[in-house]
Amino acid sequence: MSDLRETRLEKAKVLQSLGQGPYGLNFKATDSSVFLQEKFKDLPNGKENSEVVSMAGRVTARRVMGKLAFFTLADETGTIQLFLEKATLNQNENHKNLQNNFENITSLVDSGDWIGVSGILRRTDRGELSIKVFEWTMLSKSLQPLPDKWHGLADVEKRYRQRYLDLIVNPQSRKTFRTRALLVSSIRRWLDEKNFLEIETPVLQSEAGGADARPFITHHNTLDLPLYLRIATELHLKRLVVGGFQKVYELGRIFRNEGISTRHNPEFTSVEIYEAFADYFDMMKLTEELLSSVCEKICGSTKIIYQSQEIDLSPPWRRATMHELVQEFTGIDFRIFGDSIMEARAAMLQEGLQVPDKADSVGRLLNEAFEQAVEPKLIQPTFVMDYPIEISPLARKHRSKDGLVERFELFIVGRETANAFSELIDPVDQKERLLLQQDKKEAGDLEAHSLDEDFINALEVGMPPTGGLGIGIDRFVMLLTDSPSIRDVIAFPLMRPESNLKQSGK
Repeated sequence: MSDLRETRLEKAKVLQSLGQGPYGLNFKATDSSVFLQEKFKDLPNGKENSEVVSMAGRVTARRVMGKLAFFTLADETGTIQLFLEKATLNQNENHKNLQNNFENITSLVDSGDWIGVSGILRRTDRGELSIKVFEWTMLSKSLQPLPDKWHGLADVEKRYRQRYLDLIVNPQSRKTFRTRALLVSSIRRWLDEKNFLEIETPVLQSEAGGADARPFITHHNTLDLPLYLRIATELHLKRLVVGGFQKVYELGRIFRNEGISTRHNPEFTSVEIYEAFADYFDMMKLTEELLSSVCEKICGSTKIIYQSQEIDLSPPWRRATMHELVQEFTGIDFRIFGDSIMEARAAMLQEGLQVPDKADSVGRLLNEAFEQAVEPKLIQPTFVMDYPIEISPLARKHRSKDGLVERFELFIVGRETANAFSELIDPVDQKERLLLQQDKKEAGDLEAHSLDEDFINALEVGMPPTGGLGIGIDRFVMLLTDSPSIRDVIAFPLMRPESNLKQSGK
């Protein structure tokens, strides 16, 4: 590797001595590879077009054969072949810079270099559309070779650590991140057209609330103030509803100091949506319409393939309560236990389910049974409704079912994709529940909510009935791009430094 780098450095010095310079200032490209491929798709084999075009890109392959050479030039949209002919490049009338001749482009330009070219379109006898180059200029000399084009980046970890290399050699990665960008803009456009207003809320917060999650802690030096990176946008968006905005949302980054897995990254993206005078049934309809319409726009259909399984996002989606689903998959009806934790624990053990010590109520045991026995099996879109009140401190009590709240989560391919409530707007009830959470936090539960007195004060000012919804953008992108890991859809996922890995021997 070091010898190759030294060789390329020497070529950079030669370019400098020729007055070319290894690093250009700018280049006015008039065309892209995909545009040229489409515009000249009917050009016959062996024929040329007299129209002069110019294009810039990275050289990804090169073949030199005597007085002819063929390079592959890649830009953001695709690739096109460069047809380099000694007789053409070395004619003085075709260029003013004698250093940009055939000998120099074939000896000084390597795979990985950025160059700009101008010329005319020619289709080779074998049918390959090519730019017959009249002039070329070096834009950036690459000092390191690209990964082997046949094997690419076999090291998956290296794909995540050096995403720039992954994007160069893996067209599917570029497609994934282009799809992600289109998906995000489509969600925003859909919400904007429905008269939702996006308002940004603080990333640095004095109280981290709105979710059961451990926050990242930082410090403001001037104010000498401990602060948290937000774990949700919920509590500030609700303040906006109190202030009179009836339909608000924010799409942005969330930070949670949690583990890393194929579905978890400490820094991720979500959209939270709040609508006054709505409840969780309204949020179900909104979720169906939003996600199915975005899927159809991005993929051309509401039926997609994910990891060899067909997923149908056509509304309406299945609706079932957590009690119903747990009984369906385990045979256990938790409704018969009342408050008897012992009976619920015994029933779970009989069905081979684990019973963690922290599950200190029938409601928490119900949720444990759901996560172990039901969640992984919910492949088609399913709204799981009516959660235990113990695990939903920000959701409104169910209008007709004791011990439950008006909450749903959307599961697709065994993953939670969305979470929604009929929001709790009673300040007395909310404070009581947050005080219970505060007790858990003080007892050592690092994911429990803290008491946000200003949020309680906002509720006391008066919040209208409201439906709230949160959607995990990364998991939805995973679904639409057939990506098995969340790190495939986050351009720069958090990774342990390589130096730490070497020290630990991993």
